[in-house]
Amino acid sequence: MKYFRLHTISRYTSFLLVIILIALFKPVFGHTQNNEASAFDNDLKSLKTLKSVHYSTIDSLFKKHSRDSTKMKTLIQTSNLINYLEGESYALNALGVIYRNVSFYEQSIEAHKKAKELADQSDNIELKVVSLNNIGVAYRRMDLVKPALDYHTKALDISRSIDNPSETISYNIAVSQNSIGNIYLILEQYDLATKQFQKSLVIEKKSGNRLGMAINYQNIGYAYEATGDLESALRNYKLSLDYNNQINSNLGRVICYNSIGQVYIKQKKYPDARVIIEKALEKALQIGDQFYIASSYINLGWAQEKMEELEASEENLKKGLGVAKAYNLNLSIVEADKHLSELYNKKENYELALHHYKESVEIEKTINNDRNLRYVNDVIIQYENEAKNKEIKALADENLIVKSKLERNKKIFWYSMLALAIIGGILVSLYRHRQLQQEKQILTLEQDMLRSQMNPHFIFNSLNSIKLYIINNEKENAVYYLNKFSKLIRKILVASSEKENSLEDELDTMQLYMNIENIRFSNEIDFEIKIGENINTANIKVPSLILQPFLENALWHGLSSKKDDKHILLHAYRAEDNFVTIAITDNGIGRKEADKINQDKLLKRKSVGIAITKARLANFSKGYTNDYSITIEDLYDNNQKPIGTKVIVKIPTQSSVLLTA
Repeated sequence: MKYFRLHTISRYTSFLLVIILIALFKPVFGHTQNNEASAFDNDLKSLKTLKSVHYSTIDSLFKKHSRDSTKMKTLIQTSNLINYLEGESYALNALGVIYRNVSFYEQSIEAHKKAKELADQSDNIELKVVSLNNIGVAYRRMDLVKPALDYHTKALDISRSIDNPSETISYNIAVSQNSIGNIYLILEQYDLATKQFQKSLVIEKKSGNRLGMAINYQNIGYAYEATGDLESALRNYKLSLDYNNQINSNLGRVICYNSIGQVYIKQKKYPDARVIIEKALEKALQIGDQFYIASSYINLGWAQEKMEELEASEENLKKGLGVAKAYNLNLSIVEADKHLSELYNKKENYELALHHYKESVEIEKTINNDRNLRYVNDVIIQYENEAKNKEIKALADENLIVKSKLERNKKIFWYSMLALAIIGGILVSLYRHRQLQQEKQILTLEQDMLRSQMNPHFIFNSLNSIKLYIINNEKENAVYYLNKFSKLIRKILVASSEKENSLEDELDTMQLYMNIENIRFSNEIDFEIKIGENINTANIKVPSLILQPFLENALWHGLSSKKDDKHILLHAYRAEDNFVTIAITDNGIGRKEADKINQDKLLKRKSVGIAITKARLANFSKGYTNDYSITIEDLYDNNQKPIGTKVIVKIPTQSSVLLTA
């Protein structure tokens, strides 16, 4: 009773304090609210005047109000009064997103479907696609795979049918691909999911949409985590977090914090995991998204269980389970039950451990069965309906043929088939001709490359150098360099039969080449190969013998006219994820001085190696997502005196096969 009276007095005092504060700050709050209301009223007036059909125009007016459900309901009413279907559809979609973000999925789907009906009435493609994607996202959040996939696929089909898509349509293509990727994640089709995310990422990068890039990097990270590649997962999660910080997205931060925390737990970095998941929980509670509140509690309890903080772990896991059950978040229920089962095993409470284990298995079985049965049954029903429709159409066609002139139809059919056959033959011939031309070009390049590497002057001079060792009775040097020379020739012949080889083999070949060439320079050249820690040369593919022309240029144009202190550094490293960078730096006389010397010579060295190399790199890059690049830098000291040349070759490493659907 005493507690009740003190508690009542405390509540009364707090109430008075709130009243006083409201009275003090009312002018400030009132002024701010009036400004916001005034801005919204002005935007409504602009809407009535413009009545634009373009989504981007409507969004530019009301995006800043789109998280305010009251304003969106006002926009719905106003648009309805003036018979402005596009404005009403936009507001309904915004309202549906608000519902979805607080886990009211049924209300969300209802709002988006109304928005879609209005878009159909106004025949507005942009709003139709936006509505379809929003419905798909809501179904996906409810773990209803088949309807989610249907709506996103329909949105994607409509978007791709447009010849010159607007910015909104292009953005929604990325949204569809991203969401389809998420569905593949649910179905544990990780390779298919990654391909969809990569496609979506290309569009988002092109448009500079940092939110889209954040979402796709997050999802790619999840796919890597699911396959056990934790380092790649962590790298992508951190990229996503960086973009979410740039756009100040608390929801994005919550998702990234939880994902990074899960990786830390799997890497046994439990204190780091707890810190970052606590940040996720704090942000999730601010947002009020029940899905991520449940996830944050469960992940925090998981980290605490690994740290042997069993009481705190039990409390947080129960909170997560309670939220998940309250909002029918089945996947979260399964996760919470699994961790609670492990926790109670540690506490030797085997009865509760078994209870939670059984509950997780039953719910997981239900989820999988529901998904698979719904998916398979819907596909079968869809197939049967299509088959019946085809049968009906076939019967109708047969009746139509009977009623029409049979002979004329036969002639038209055969003429059409003949025309198609001719067109098909022409297309096949053109394709084959183009393919043969390309193969011929590749063969010519490889032959030119081999001629370049097997330069008669190089072979003659190398053998002469070895002969000189023999004449001078330097048998060890002669045998040593003869072995080197034979290995080099063998590697060149083997490489000429292959379009590409590993960077490791390429560097070995270049070491041999420099050893042989160094004989002619009296071994004065200090040649060094440096390999970055973040690359595996055995796994990186490069065109065969691609570096030799650059080393040849460094020798004969940069160092041949220099008296002493001759140095070449070949540095292979990875500055970007999708490239390997190879820098060849010499401390020669520089390009300008080399050109002057070359012009004064009666027999000028005209190297075609660089041109062949560029053509080979261009052909090699066709199989990769990025193009190659070659940069040549002239190096100068503080007095602008030439001190050498640096060639930077960037070779792509990510195959375009990853991005094909």
